[in-house]
Parts: sequence; C-alpha cells; structure tokens
Amino acid sequence: MGIRRLNHAVLYVRDVARSVAFYGDVLGFRPITEFPGAAFLRAPDSDNDHDLGLFQVGLDAPGQVQGGVGLYHLAWSVRTLAELAEFKRVLTDAGALVGASDHGVSKSLYAKDPDGVEFEVSWFVPRDRVTAEMEQSGPPRPLDIDAEIAVWGTDLVGAL
Repeated sequence: MGIRRLNHAVLYVRDVARSVAFYGDVLGFRPITEFPGAAFLRAPDSDNDHDLGLFQVGLDAPGQVQGGVGLYHLAWSVRTLAELAEFKRVLTDAGALVGASDHGVSKSLYAKDPDGVEFEVSWFVPRDRVTAEMEQSGPPRPLDIDAEIAVWGTDLVGAL
C-alpha cells in the first residue's frame, strides 16, 4: 500500500471569483465546475478531475495565523526550467512572488494568492541526474534560474 500523489487540494477563500481569476491568470488553472460559493479548477497539464477546490467563506473571514497550526503551502511542479522562468515573470508581474530557492534537487518559486495562502512552483532535477551532493544540499540557497538554465538547458523535462 502506498500514496501515489496528491490528487487535489481544497481551500477556503474570501472571494471565489477573485481566487478563480488569480489561479487562472497566474497558474493557468481553468474552472471545471462552478456553483455559488464554490469552484473546482484543473491545472493545464493535469489529468485529475480537479486539482484545486475553492469554497467561499466571506470577505471578513480571518486568515491563517503566522506560525499557527495549519497548511504552510501547496506545491506544484513544472516540466522545464523555461516554464519555471516564465512563472517567475508571471508571478512577479502579479505581485505574488515572495521568494525563490535552490534546494539542490529542486528549484522553487514561492508566491501568495490574494488570501495570503502560500504556494510553490518547482522544477525537479531528473532522478537519474541527481547526485549525492544534491541530496545533501543543506539549507536552501538563492535561486538563479538563468544559471540553472545554463547547466540544465530549457527543454530538459524534470522529475514529476
């Protein structure tokens, strides 16, 4: 018995329409099913029924407390470093990008949605190219996507 992958996540949001627009404009998610106060979205290259469920709780709903118990972030992966570089541009343009890290085996961007929910967009080094040094990389380092592209290229499909 074993878990294969995360099938979907569900978030409480203040305004479903605003969140649908954000996840659509920034990550390319598209609505699959919508009804008053809820929406179910699918990522562009996903074969899931849906990847993200959104339920509206109202504009006055409190957000998560920093350091409190609860979800820290969601993480999605992309196929190539070229895609990751494009997401960096899109997230920056949207004012959502809050960080970027090199974890050795993965290269990650961090952003926040309109309700302050953090998410990660990552590219993973293909498993057959991961070295022992990469796996023992220590604390995250700043991410230089251009330098990573110089090493790995724009078309190498990362581990999914």
